[in-house]
Amino acid sequence: MDDETPLQRLLIAHAGSDRQRHRLLWAYDRPLADIVRTTREPMIGQMLLTWWHDVITDPQRIKGRGDPLVDALRAELPQMMGGEDEGTALIAMIDGWEALLEPMPLDDMMLTTYGEGRGGGLFRAMAGQGAETASWLLDAGAMWALWDLAAHVSDDRTGMRAVELAQARHAALPPMRWPRALASLRIATKLAAVDVKKGRRAPAHMTPRLHARFLRIALFG
Repeated sequence: MDDETPLQRLLIAHAGSDRQRHRLLWAYDRPLADIVRTTREPMIGQMLLTWWHDVITDPQRIKGRGDPLVDALRAELPQMMGGEDEGTALIAMIDGWEALLEPMPLDDMMLTTYGEGRGGGLFRAMAGQGAETASWLLDAGAMWALWDLAAHVSDDRTGMRAVELAQARHAALPPMRWPRALASLRIATKLAAVDVKKGRRAPAHMTPRLHARFLRIALFG
């Protein structure tokens, strides 16, 4: 679980007392991404994602036992495992990634499923108890995920449409003062918003300019 990207490491560093939960959730996000990135046959990808679905919803908490990530999730985030209510955020992430198994270019429905599932699920899981009902977290997470997708998808049409849909999600966010406990999610949202508002795809890597932007947002909001 030490394969964080530079951006993920920076965000984890700003998660305060929730660092371990955020680190585990980023670690959970990675194998889902890897399945989509490396799978050439959608049916195989769906089968691999189903394995994770079964792990998350297994009430006996037996499926996947012995896998270091699965064991860590069950030990550190028990309320999100075994089919209990908060587990729905983790299932949403699986559903979001599964949408990317569809052939390119992705239509708006698949992009929305991805954004709300991967991004909304991730942000809600990171925010913790009670976050399932926060519609603004869904929009913030969806915007961030669509921004992130636009940086990495090879299909230009899909990438630009992801930015356009991210703009709509940004417009839906209410004026608000982010809770201090959600500093990491505030930074991620505002980092994406700079590009999204300009209709610009994100850089694929942590460039010096993006790092400087991160520091400005972290320090000054």
